[in-house]
Amino acid sequence: MTIDPGAIPNFGPQEPPQGPPPIIKPDNNLVGDLFEQLGIKYTTDPEGDIVASWQGFRVYAMFRGEQKELFAVRAFYERAYPLEEKQELLDVIDEWNRDTLWPKVYTHTNEDGVLRLIGETQMVVPQGVNIDYFVGTTVNWVQAAVGFHGWLAERLGLEAEVQSVGQNGEVPTGAQPSDDKAAKSDKNENAEDAQGAENAEDADKKDDGDEG
Repeated sequence: MTIDPGAIPNFGPQEPPQGPPPIIKPDNNLVGDLFEQLGIKYTTDPEGDIVASWQGFRVYAMFRGEQKELFAVRAFYERAYPLEEKQELLDVIDEWNRDTLWPKVYTHTNEDGVLRLIGETQMVVPQGVNIDYFVGTTVNWVQAAVGFHGWLAERLGLEAEVQSVGQNGEVPTGAQPSDDKAAKSDKNENAEDAQGAENAEDADKKDDGDEG
């Protein structure tokens, strides 16, 4: 997926700007409008998070915190790996994390021992953010999440997956919603830990899928 910079919508004033772009408090409505103008199909999950699906992975845009001040874009990659390949996989994603700005990619293992990858980027906007910065950064994050899928397929020699970068707007074939929920809950925990709002016991419950 390549996004033409000229296609990035302008949510600011239509008249020539007389000063700096406005500072706004972003929310799901803004992200939804952005996705629509970029032609990205999306839905809203039960938690109110925006989710866009591609074959083999899903990208979530979510707000967390008491004031919804933490914005995160997280990608859940559906391909499963055996645990015995974890070290090799860590070496590969370490290469990605070293050479690129985002997303940060790491492993997640569910209670059944299934290993998958998660990509994540975050920003904190307690008092708001420059709208042009928010829009441009979100576009870059989504594009990078899609780009990692193709990069990993090439890096691991998964030729069939190299071609699967088109969005069909549907949940990918072979997706495991329960695993995705556990992984997403685990990352909700990490996002809240960044603000000192979660403890290990709550995290264990979320990892078990008791909490969305």
